[in-house]
Amino acid sequence: MTTAHRTCPLCQAVCGLRITLDEADRVTSVRGDDKDPFSRGYLCPKGASLGRIDEDPDRLRVPMIRTGDRWREAGWDEAFLAVEQGLGRVVREHGGDAVAVYFGNPTYHTMAGFLYRVPLIQSLGTRNVYSSGTVDHMPKHVAAGTMYGDPFAIAVPDVDRSDYVLIIGANPLESHGSLWAAPDLPGRLKALRRRGGTVVVVDPRRTRTAALADEHLPIRPGTDVVLLFAIVRTLLAEDLTSVELDVNGLDELRGLAEEFPPEVAERICGVPAADVVRLARELAAAPTAAVYSRMGGSTVEFGTLTQWLVEVVNVLTGNLDRPGGTMFARPGTLEVYRTGQPFQTGQWHSRVRGLPEVLGELPAATLADEIETPGEGQVRALVSIASNQVLSNPNGPRTERTLRDLDFMVCVDPYLNETTRHADVILPPPRILQMPHYDFLLSIVTVRNYARFSAPVLPLGPDQRSEAEILKRLTLIAAGAGAAADPAGVDEMFLGQLLEGATQMPGSPLHGRDVAELRAELGLQGDSGEELLLDAMLRFGPYGLSLATLKENPHGIDLGPLQPRLKELLCTPSGRVELTPPTMVSDVDRLRTRLAGPAPEVLLIGRRQLRSSNSWLHNVPSLLGGSNRCTLHVNPADVARYGLGDRAVVRSAKGELVVEVEPTDAIMPGVVSLPHGWGHAGSRQQVAAGHPGVNKNTLTDELTLDVPSRNAVFNGVPVTVAPYAA
Repeated sequence: MTTAHRTCPLCQAVCGLRITLDEADRVTSVRGDDKDPFSRGYLCPKGASLGRIDEDPDRLRVPMIRTGDRWREAGWDEAFLAVEQGLGRVVREHGGDAVAVYFGNPTYHTMAGFLYRVPLIQSLGTRNVYSSGTVDHMPKHVAAGTMYGDPFAIAVPDVDRSDYVLIIGANPLESHGSLWAAPDLPGRLKALRRRGGTVVVVDPRRTRTAALADEHLPIRPGTDVVLLFAIVRTLLAEDLTSVELDVNGLDELRGLAEEFPPEVAERICGVPAADVVRLARELAAAPTAAVYSRMGGSTVEFGTLTQWLVEVVNVLTGNLDRPGGTMFARPGTLEVYRTGQPFQTGQWHSRVRGLPEVLGELPAATLADEIETPGEGQVRALVSIASNQVLSNPNGPRTERTLRDLDFMVCVDPYLNETTRHADVILPPPRILQMPHYDFLLSIVTVRNYARFSAPVLPLGPDQRSEAEILKRLTLIAAGAGAAADPAGVDEMFLGQLLEGATQMPGSPLHGRDVAELRAELGLQGDSGEELLLDAMLRFGPYGLSLATLKENPHGIDLGPLQPRLKELLCTPSGRVELTPPTMVSDVDRLRTRLAGPAPEVLLIGRRQLRSSNSWLHNVPSLLGGSNRCTLHVNPADVARYGLGDRAVVRSAKGELVVEVEPTDAIMPGVVSLPHGWGHAGSRQQVAAGHPGVNKNTLTDELTLDVPSRNAVFNGVPVTVAPYAA
């Protein structure tokens, strides 16, 4: 038997695992690592199934090349040559912008996905950059960017020291804390209550989080922005504020909030006015408090306004950047994603709909437009990395149709799935246990400062390539160096850029240093380019760590509780927190217009599932069944009202689905819920094909966006429900 320790990469909780393997390198057990100072032995069903996920027989091991409708295995040299020829042909005939690149959610959870993203984009030289960011968390970045100047200044509830946590449109007991990395959130929230604290959940469903809370307030989907405005108005009207930061816009904020009294919130949101007032008073009176919102308050039509007002409430109650309130983590590495320059958007716009870039990428919802619409700059080739866009993008059926029209498509993905089946070449990364792991981006949102490196547990086979090598060779192909170029050069190029940027950025610990001197200090560290780059970012980071130090501490290192650091992150032109950024103020007019119109009778929302993660864990038998099913949650009153039987037809402006009905009083009347990531009919993944479910994004509209962030809208979708007759 062999025992290994590593961080679980399946969600954002960054739990430590203790993995046992037999002589044949098969995983025999997965347990929580009780020596991990952060997760302390916590384990969820997904983490417990890591061995089965990693050993899935449907995972691809070698490249696949498609000719017509037939797939065949290929060698790596042949596959990379096919990519070079396919992309080269498109660029020669149509230019660089004819190639698009799309980064999926798993790229945020791998070292290579983080490290080689920018080099690949630079080599492609295209403006057609897309990612799961605009189907998920972009409103949070825009809110932070416009208020603090830094789009990565994401404050998280300091739950271990808080007295009051208000959770709006989020289910962290099942998501494990999206943009809030806190292993064992159930335990942490229970501990908060045991010490006399309060947890309140505002959500259209009585989720697992709501069931644990002291109080659950149902709310009409997409109206969180009005509830928050009413809380702001109450705080200001009753002089309950405790603003200790340098802020701009307090008077303008007062004027904006004036038209949203608690009585208006009751009419629009369905939350009694007395409860709205009480929430405001409780937040102000609590010794420490934190407001948190995620998917239900992000992937809605006014997601950025919602995330902005979450920050505003935390500022007004004196809880931003304060122990027990919401705080900013300090990662163990050099924060290369921070520029120190004020946030801006719209440096270029999409060709068809004229949508502005945000954080260097265009909205995922407009990729189909760019593929379908003829003309100069039409997207004719796609590099897709760890993304199942057919199931994750709005109007999935249209996405699938457009993928068929591409001249060339290459996917970096371990599966032949709903999206990759339209590719010309699939380049599979190795198994999870064959890859090194360090959480670069998730360390921005941890509830304690923490660092942990996981070395590969198993070696690569002779017929495999590391994810890093795959992405580096794609980078070299895109740069015109050819499929046979040495990938090691990418690491030196990236390291040089990293050091150059860090020495020029004001406030950086390396500001003014000599790049050549810094490179000499590093020498040749680690067993791979990823390790060399990680070592550099650790050595020049705030704690003076090194890769060797992390390897000597395989259970991770606790770097201490969160400390106030807003002053060093703040980079607005005024040098103050902007309570009323122009972007937000202008979007209030759109909110007024929407509220003046009729309210739909039934609204569709998504649903987190404890044993699921987007679309890629449905091929594991141990994670199926129980609550992990693709059913339509409907309140019994609505079942009776619409005469529903075992199945229902759900229709939207974009499409319709026939889905199994699951009556439950956990969801409020006038709201129905479908989980996302399903729709595996005809899949090559055998288990998933046996439990296909339906694609929720058949019903979502790619033309409806949150305007400031251009994020897609997946919650609060107007639908009708009717009985299904065969």
